[in-house]
Amino acid sequence: MPDKTGLVKGVLSGKPRSIARAISLVENNEEGAQELLKGLFPHRGESLILGITGAPGSGKSTLVDQLIGELRAKRKKIGIVAVDPSSPFTGGAILGDRIRMMRHSTDPDVFIRSMATRGHLGGLAKATGEAISIFEAAGKDIILVETVGVGQDEVEVVKLADLILVILTPGAGDDIQIFKAGIMEIADIFVLNKADTPGANKIEIQLKAMLELGLKDKDLPPVVKTVATEGRGTEELVQAIFNLRAKKERADLAARRKKLIAWMLRDITQEKLYGLINRAVKDSEFERYVEKIFNRKIDPYTAADEIVARLTGKRLREKR
Repeated sequence: MPDKTGLVKGVLSGKPRSIARAISLVENNEEGAQELLKGLFPHRGESLILGITGAPGSGKSTLVDQLIGELRAKRKKIGIVAVDPSSPFTGGAILGDRIRMMRHSTDPDVFIRSMATRGHLGGLAKATGEAISIFEAAGKDIILVETVGVGQDEVEVVKLADLILVILTPGAGDDIQIFKAGIMEIADIFVLNKADTPGANKIEIQLKAMLELGLKDKDLPPVVKTVATEGRGTEELVQAIFNLRAKKERADLAARRKKLIAWMLRDITQEKLYGLINRAVKDSEFERYVEKIFNRKIDPYTAADEIVARLTGKRLREKR
């Protein structure tokens, strides 16, 4: 078991090696991970958490790289969680988006961590919320969370970010497809990247028309045009982020932070219950349940009730 006290002190001092060790500890659910998080949780600050999502190829990582440069020019300490698809062989991050941010790797006030989804849905890794807690305790001013980029179901990021940036690009196929429900409904700021390509103005007009139609009585999210590969529009995007943060009511930001806590609490509770069930029911017995269900001797709901009854001491009687 690692020296928890020393690791907590290292994280609170912002030491990169301590931050890396702490994130690895919780990501791999190693011994001492929970005690570490308990020690860090009271020291969480009020970092600005930016969720960055969009389809594959929209330039999220390149844009994040440019954002880091702009934010560091303002002397902001940055933490980045870049969530990648999992390797089917090792379970590790398969793309390693940090490669696109290598120019910041020697900056002691920038910490970049790639995380594998490991089967977790919604474009995030399970330990993302815990990594955010570690970054906040380490004194990071702004935390960037880049989702995996798998499509329209990446709405989990809304549960843990203060502001959501949705990245769109022209020429991504059928124009109607990019305006479907899902990630389009969670955006605080729309970023039209690759704005120097044909069709950018058309997409911008369509997007604004859609927003005016769907959000008649609400403030429309800003639309910022960027060319991330050249750094164009990044300064305007950072200004839009700070303007929106200042405009957001404190109650609204508090409500979003409570969503993060609720998400973490549910996830931790579910993991603990799953562990209890695994210890209560041996693999061989679980397989016997599977065999009974396959042969239609029992239904899966009754089987689940019997398993859970071992933990509660009584059979569940849910209203369905």
